[in-house]
Formats: sequence, C-alpha cells, structure tokens
Amino acid sequence: MMPEQLPFLKFPLPEDILKAKWCGDFSRAKRIIDLRLKDPKTPECLKERLKLEQSLLEGLQLDYTLSEEEGLALIRRDIPDFTLEELRTLEDSSAVDWIYREGKPCLSRKFYDTLLKVYPDIAKRAGITEEISPEKRMLLENREEMREKGFAKWHIHLEESLHIASEAFRPGKLLKVHLPVPKDAVNMQNIRILSTSPTAKLIAPPDAPQRTVYFEANEAENHPFTVEYEYDSFVEYHALDPKAVLSEQPSFDTGEQPPHICFTPFLKALCRELSGDETNPLLLARRFYDYCTTQVTYSYMREYMAIEQIPEYAALNLKGDCGVQALLFITLCRLAGIPARWQSGLFVTPYSQGSHDWAQFYIAPYGWLFADPSFGGSGYRAHFEELHQHYFGNLDPFRMAANSEFQRELSPRKNQPRIDPYDNQRGEAEYEDKGLKWNEAQRELKLLEMRKLS
Repeated sequence: MMPEQLPFLKFPLPEDILKAKWCGDFSRAKRIIDLRLKDPKTPECLKERLKLEQSLLEGLQLDYTLSEEEGLALIRRDIPDFTLEELRTLEDSSAVDWIYREGKPCLSRKFYDTLLKVYPDIAKRAGITEEISPEKRMLLENREEMREKGFAKWHIHLEESLHIASEAFRPGKLLKVHLPVPKDAVNMQNIRILSTSPTAKLIAPPDAPQRTVYFEANEAENHPFTVEYEYDSFVEYHALDPKAVLSEQPSFDTGEQPPHICFTPFLKALCRELSGDETNPLLLARRFYDYCTTQVTYSYMREYMAIEQIPEYAALNLKGDCGVQALLFITLCRLAGIPARWQSGLFVTPYSQGSHDWAQFYIAPYGWLFADPSFGGSGYRAHFEELHQHYFGNLDPFRMAANSEFQRELSPRKNQPRIDPYDNQRGEAEYEDKGLKWNEAQRELKLLEMRKLS
C-alpha cells in the first residue's frame, strides 16, 4: 500500500465483497475482487480501491488468529476458572476484539494483552499486582519535577536494529531498508547519528517528516541492519490558563487528510455535541481530550492498514491504541478549527522501550502544546488524576520523535508496499518486487545510556 493510493480507501466496497469479508469468507472475497478487477465495466478508481482491499484482507488474516477455544485456553493458563460466558460477554462489550472467519468468531492475537493492560479485575485474577510500577513512579516524579522546575531534559542513547526473518531473506538479492531516527522537533535537541551497520546509503535530512537512515545491501548472509544514535529530549512545562488565550488563532493544520483525518458526518456531529456553547479553543481541546481519555478505552489494535477510517473507528467503537486515540483527538481539534498534528516514535525509559504515538495542538499565545490521550487515559483509569491532567498540554521527556506528520513518504521513496503506510516506527524493508510485511522483519531496541540533564 503506497501513500498515493490511500485516499481510495474512502470509496465504498461492492456489497458482495463486504458480505464475504465480514462473515470471514476471505477466499470468496478474493475471488470476487479478482473478477471485478478483470471486468472491463469496473471503473479504474474502483479497481484502485479493490487492490487496497486485497492488502486489507491479508492484514485481517494475520491479526485475527485465535479461535474462541484457543483464546479461552490462553486465559485459563492464568485464570483456570474463567468461563466461555465471560469471554463472550467481553466480546459483546467490545473489550475483546474479534471478527468472523469462516462464520466463527476469531479473536485478535493481542486480545489478552489488552485485557491484562486495561481491566484491573482481570489482571488481579491473573495474579498481576496493583502496585505502582517503577516506570509509573518515574512518570509521577517527572510530573512533579516539571511543575517545580518548568522543564525536563534527558540525554538518551539508543541502538536500533531490524532483523529480516530467515524465511523472508533472499541471499544475494538487493534489499532496501529504512530505520527511523530522531528528527528536528520542539522536543528534540543535539541529535547525533553515531554509527550504522552496514554503512547507510542515505540519512534523511533532520526536518524530514518521517526521518530514517536508508540502507541498500545484497549480502549472502542475513545480518541485521543497525543504527546507533543519541539526542537530548527537552520539554517545557505549561501551566495553561484559558483566560490567557488570544482571540485570534492561526488556521494552519486544520484541514482534512484523507482517508483518515476526514470530517465525516458522524465526527462533525460528535464535535458539535462535545463543543456545546464553548468557544475558547483551549477549553474545546480539553473537552476533546477528556472524551478521548475517559470514554475511549485503550485497546491493542490490528494493523492500521486494515482500518478504513481510524478516527471514526475510535469514536464508533470507543476503543483504540495510542495512535487511534491521537488521530481522533487531532480530527476533533481540526473540526473545531484548532491546529493539530501528529508526532510519534518511541517511549523510552530504563524499564521499557517501544513504539508510541501522540499529538500536538496549537493555542496562541502558548504555541504548540502536547496531548497524549493514551498516557492520559492510563492515568485516568489508574486514578492518577495528576497524570491525566499532565498529558493535556504537556509531555514527558522520555520520547524519541522520528515522525512529525502522518501519512508521508520516506526518503528515498519506497517502491513496494510499506509495512505501515501511515507512520514509521518499526522500520521498513523491501526487495525489488516485494515489500516485507510486519511478520517478516523484527525491530529490536537497546538502551545504551539514559541520564537526566540539569
């Protein structure tokens, strides 16, 4: 799936393909798509949509892999008395993500991770204690320190690698790889790319919207692609006052960006309902943040390429992961005329390192502010109101920002479909005739140094 193809996702599918898709008869859906693609009566624009659907169907089959019986057995390894009726109640309430495959419910491969992360009663039954983790304590301490000092600054030194799965590796064939690296941003300073292995062919400019180091290799043996870098993460603390908001606000970053940041009838109605009579943009943004953090529940997601309209998915299903929640917040802000944009990369602490997405919104006179609905929602669910408050307007310094825009090209441009056509946090790889999928390349992170700066 290429960026220029993505707007075609807004086109509807023929009914016979939809019927086959949502009852899980993927072989029939593929047959019908093949017939439509060969039919001279099919418009070229619809053919582009059908080609995208072929990729979406592949993604669904990779993400939904567990039968109800297998899912129940997975839970019962930790909770022996867990019942099928409990599982189906969670399915009906949308707490467990599922689709039909061959007419039977099939659960997301990540469904149990979601239950343990989001539902304390289930985690407790599984033997997970409710003590504050060292990482959570680090976030709480950082929030207090930022309020006292007015900022936080950390030096972070990472090594990132991409390993090609042995079954996907082609000895001697030209392989092209992109790995995300830190980019210029309001919260990123003193960025240094220290080394690459093999030697990178190109390092994208610091202001690239999705910055990467780019490799080309045709090795006989399967070696990882590695980049080592360091940077300073600097964030200021903002004590926001609605009375200080200026009457005139800018209008950049307020438009649509199909297929996801779109002003659909439902999202327009939701924005009006949440806005009510409020006109202050800071208070409006807070209403949208509160909706995303208190009404939308965190959930691990299938691959984004298998979701046709991400913000609307979040609002309709009241669930989503960090990127889904961020896109809903961004879209609601833009609907209200509040500039909003994407930022993503990594969340980095001594305890864990992993992909993460968040948002920025602009309020004069403050300028660009941060919003992290995922971390704010986590604070809300855990009854840490100070964290729920902090992640509206502020961020922590435990980030690596590689992407400042959603749905943008890499440099140099990929020729084959991307693992993630919207964002780049895990890396991308392709041969001349094939783009590798997420299960054919594994990203690894190694934290080499992390220290607080005065």
